[in-house]
Amino acid sequence: MELFKAIEARHSYRGAYTEEAVPRSDLERIVAAGLAAPSGCNAQTTRFVIVDDPEILAAIGNLHTMPAMQQAKAMICVITDREPEPVYQDMSFQVEDCSAATQNMLLAITALGYGSVWIDGWLRAENRAETIGDMLGVPSDKILRIILPVGVPAAEGPRRDKLPFVKRAWFNAFGA
Repeated sequence: MELFKAIEARHSYRGAYTEEAVPRSDLERIVAAGLAAPSGCNAQTTRFVIVDDPEILAAIGNLHTMPAMQQAKAMICVITDREPEPVYQDMSFQVEDCSAATQNMLLAITALGYGSVWIDGWLRAENRAETIGDMLGVPSDKILRIILPVGVPAAEGPRRDKLPFVKRAWFNAFGA
């Protein structure tokens, strides 16, 4: 799929998935897109755990009510340092780095014909990041930041309208 078509087509898919498996070769391509994302000072601190074991998928999926989480044929778990070291002056860019990697992967997921949704806030509640991190063997100095469930959408998911360009972007001055 052409890049701008993938950008336009990408949306948060929360619905059911078909029974079709996601081949490891596609998962590797998706995560390679994440690895290709820029990172502050080229620190490359974002790590990934790719889950395709049905038992682990079921254990994670049972924690959530969303069909996409319960029926995912794979999940990509994005890991960062719990307490990031500064890489430029007193700043760390791990949030930005994992976000750039995640967006690259979401575009790759779309381009390959799969659906996904960025799961983040849910992980921050009720120690879910730690619970799932323990299932995946994530070291205590790391934190599960994002999960991307992946599968073939069973139906076309609803898409929310985006505000028009003129409401969110201007040349040379804010609101001009």
